[in-house]
Amino acid sequence: MDVLSEIENWPVDNAVSVVVDGQGAIAGQHGDTDRPYALASVTKLLSTYAFLIALEEGAIGLEDPAGPEGSTVHHLLAHTAGYDFDSEVIRFEVGAKRGYSNCGFEKLAEHLERETEISCADYAQEAVFAPLGMNSTKIAGSCAKDGWSTAADLAKFAAELLTPTLVSPQMMADATRVHFEGLAGILPGYGRQNPNDWGLGFEIRSTKNPHWTGASHPAKTFGHFGQSGTFLWVDPVDRLACVTLTDRNFGPWAAETWAGYNERVLKAYSA
Repeated sequence: MDVLSEIENWPVDNAVSVVVDGQGAIAGQHGDTDRPYALASVTKLLSTYAFLIALEEGAIGLEDPAGPEGSTVHHLLAHTAGYDFDSEVIRFEVGAKRGYSNCGFEKLAEHLERETEISCADYAQEAVFAPLGMNSTKIAGSCAKDGWSTAADLAKFAAELLTPTLVSPQMMADATRVHFEGLAGILPGYGRQNPNDWGLGFEIRSTKNPHWTGASHPAKTFGHFGQSGTFLWVDPVDRLACVTLTDRNFGPWAAETWAGYNERVLKAYSA
């Protein structure tokens, strides 16, 4: 029995899981890949890619002032601008630690719109979704948390993350390395991590423990999970990606289930 069928035993009404290989092909899938799901913070992966395209096009700059005084686009993308999780309250000095923040991403969207006169949602549609044929994907509100998509669409996006065509390999390599190294912080749902490593919009597995990916996942594994019970990870070493979407909010059930599941997915599909 394929490991992906384990999702049938999860305490959720609906779930789907897809594995994408290094050639961008579907290596395995289980569940309805055309059913739309709320992505919650997996939305940040989509908006991150729009921001990276904007950076490469020169529409915005990494060192553009944005957010609180002293903060830049760089700080906002790497969650080091000092914002509270979901408000404009400033919790710490710019660059002092890693403070995961929806607000920071919303400030990025505002900056992009000021510079381009295009909303983040429209920019993502034109620069990411349309070129990749992600016809069932949209951002309907906050670019930090209000995305909707299907596993079929996100499998196309995962293939792009494995082998980028919309940004240069150099940009992708830079975005998926650690920025502002050595900063501690809280990883939502998993507690304080030291370091709490992040790239440009992408969470990097690094040495985090506990974590939602498997214990055998390489430190360079990157991706995101969402409060709506969703995740997408990319393993650039084994050249694999996994998209998993559910309709039950993240909670103890997910924290207890996901790491082991992802460990078995990696073992099965990297063999």
